[in-house]
Amino acid sequence: MGLFNFLTSDIAIDLGTANTLIIHNDKIVVDEPSIIAVDRTTNKVLAVGRSAMQMHEKTHDNIKTIRPLKDGVIADFYAAEQMIRGLIKMIDTRSRLFQPSHRMVICIPSGITEVEKRAVRDSAEHAGAKEVWMIQEPMAAAIGIGIDVEQPIGSMIVDIGGGTTEIAVIALSGIVCDQSIKVAGDVFNQDILDYMRRQHNLLIGERSAEKIKIEVGAALPELDNPPEDYEIRGRDLMTGIPKVIKVTYTEIAAAIDKSVSKIEEAVLKALEISPPELSADIYVNGIHLTGGGALLRGLDKRLAAKTKLPIHIAEDPLRAVVRGTGAAIKNIDGFKNVLLT
Repeated sequence: MGLFNFLTSDIAIDLGTANTLIIHNDKIVVDEPSIIAVDRTTNKVLAVGRSAMQMHEKTHDNIKTIRPLKDGVIADFYAAEQMIRGLIKMIDTRSRLFQPSHRMVICIPSGITEVEKRAVRDSAEHAGAKEVWMIQEPMAAAIGIGIDVEQPIGSMIVDIGGGTTEIAVIALSGIVCDQSIKVAGDVFNQDILDYMRRQHNLLIGERSAEKIKIEVGAALPELDNPPEDYEIRGRDLMTGIPKVIKVTYTEIAAAIDKSVSKIEEAVLKALEISPPELSADIYVNGIHLTGGGALLRGLDKRLAAKTKLPIHIAEDPLRAVVRGTGAAIKNIDGFKNVLLT
């Protein structure tokens, strides 16, 4: 077994639209934005992750930045493979004499098609995986926040990521009913971008919209402890000159209100289609929020008001999914029921 360990390494990957996280030897070793920078003339990868993100929207004609995933699934096959390769290289395996072959467990959205699933597997295999398993995001999130998924007790998970919001009712190691909608972090960014253009005649980029969302993003127009107003710089659409304005959380709450309503509707739909016995469990256990979207100020209160159920935000919502994936690769036999091949 010692020799076998030397020749293989187990990797758990949360392949997200916005960020990719990798667990190796029970530690999160990679936490980088899902983006690569490529030289247009030679097609050579120039940067992966954070260094590529710094180039995003600031490149000249010879360099392009690509986000390989869109709405939670691989949109650019070559870029995805190069990105996985680059991120795996960041794991420190230099002490080995030769590169080990990898066993991987990768997260996928629950509403994914067979073709999209195939793309994930092929990308992982091309990037050097010997064996590939897949686990659905809500299931990984549930394991990651410490829910015993094998019990005959219903748990509801709402995982708001970058590309998709995954809502699932889980019991007996399976997803009983789920809703997967393409409204999540990226849509919030777009809403903020459009709002700034409409309301303030200010043209901002994707990265600035993301910053606004993190600093003053809110789901409710009135909060108990509101964040400070945030200064944002962009280009004035009237004069074409750069300018700076202050944004309040109330404005952002109004900007993303429609998108948050879509998430509320999907949660209600999932509750509507869940079996009555599991509904009784959810009434007691409440709803668990994971993913970056769970950090949106006031979202828990808004959902609680809409569903009249207790809402629990995961301890470290951004890493819940990758923790669950890490637990699955550590005990592949124990989690056989939840892993897809």
